[in-house]
Amino acid sequence: MKITIGSLEFDHATYDSTGDVLYLHVGEPRAAADADETPEGHLLRRDDQGAVIGLTIISPKHFLQRDGEIIVTMPEAQHVSASELEPVLVA
Repeated sequence: MKITIGSLEFDHATYDSTGDVLYLHVGEPRAAADADETPEGHLLRRDDQGAVIGLTIISPKHFLQRDGEIIVTMPEAQHVSASELEPVLVA
């Protein structure tokens, strides 16, 4: 399943329903060299060249139920709708 947020296409997704955490990866999941917290509290993971290789979205179901969307600033604010994430959150 592919999920596009802004200009990034994530091709691997894992959802932890117990913790309500969504892990998105560009390519195969791998260790990040660095991570930046977004203003919304999510984590952008980067490789050693600074390219985004992953995004951890904290409490996606909570935000989707409350707001109908998730906002992720990377560096511009990106709005992700419930319909875009529903398939991975249901799995």
